[in-house]
Amino acid sequence: MKIDIFTHVMLPRYKKAVYKYSDKFETEKKVQDRRPMLTDNEGRLRKLDEFEGLVQVLSTTMPPLEEVVDPQVGVELARICNDEMAELVARHPERYIAAIANIPMNDMDAAVREAERAVKELGFKGVQIYTNVNGKPMSSEEFMPLYELMSRLDLPIWIHPVRRSHDPDYATEKISHNQIFSIFGWPYDTTTTMTRLVFAGVLEKYPNIKFITHHCGGMVPFFAERIMVHYNNGLERLGATHFPGLTKHPIEYFRMFYADTALNGGPSALRCGLEFFGEDHLVFGTDMPYDVENGSLSMRQTIDAIEKMGVSSSAKQKIYEGNARKLLHL
Repeated sequence: MKIDIFTHVMLPRYKKAVYKYSDKFETEKKVQDRRPMLTDNEGRLRKLDEFEGLVQVLSTTMPPLEEVVDPQVGVELARICNDEMAELVARHPERYIAAIANIPMNDMDAAVREAERAVKELGFKGVQIYTNVNGKPMSSEEFMPLYELMSRLDLPIWIHPVRRSHDPDYATEKISHNQIFSIFGWPYDTTTTMTRLVFAGVLEKYPNIKFITHHCGGMVPFFAERIMVHYNNGLERLGATHFPGLTKHPIEYFRMFYADTALNGGPSALRCGLEFFGEDHLVFGTDMPYDVENGSLSMRQTIDAIEKMGVSSSAKQKIYEGNARKLLHL
């Protein structure tokens, strides 16, 4: 079996409800309108039939609720979204092995309640958050109740990047050019969030917490040695063995994250991720349906890249299936 741990949907009832506020996410709406597999379940099932043993974990696509509506409406939209995903999983358990909760992060009490409801009543296997909440870093103290809950439930938190085209590349400009915001900006935002979580002591305080990072851990695997050297220099300047609030070198906390394989192929890039995170922390994910073939291309390229990585059968089994089963208690 191949458990695709990072796929996206926007199911009909939720789409109708959230599209009432589409003036707040016009860029995402244009992208979503070109991706019918977000909503068309029959078409999605036909796509899955192209690949032997492929099952999916469902998560809703952007926008983050907190960017679109106030907390009261966000709670309502989250319930609509999660209930609808739960119904789809119940109808097609042979194809959709699990779902993860959409939660309104601009109301932490409501987010925690909805996350707990989704897990305990709907059988969900985790939650999805983004790399910031209306500009606030995910290391902010106000988000700690969610991390405490997910640590206690022993279920993962998926981190999705959220940089936009209106986030400029330079201070003298007003927009991002040449798709820099997504191609390079998303891995950067993921890396920034990982770093802030490390230095806020989130992984120190909750040593069993499990974060799944999109796009194979952003920039971290490629820059692992640079991370080591520069933080060693920082410790030398401080005259300390550890940074404040930490009991290990930062690189050891970075290795605690999980990373998906959603790199649109590239065996060498996946090997880099594997070398850093290890075969127990790399999970199969494709980002379906965000490609020009509405999902087929990303699934095919990712599987092909894993097959060309040159790793053992046991390592491939962990990446495709075993690690997801342990993470999600399947």
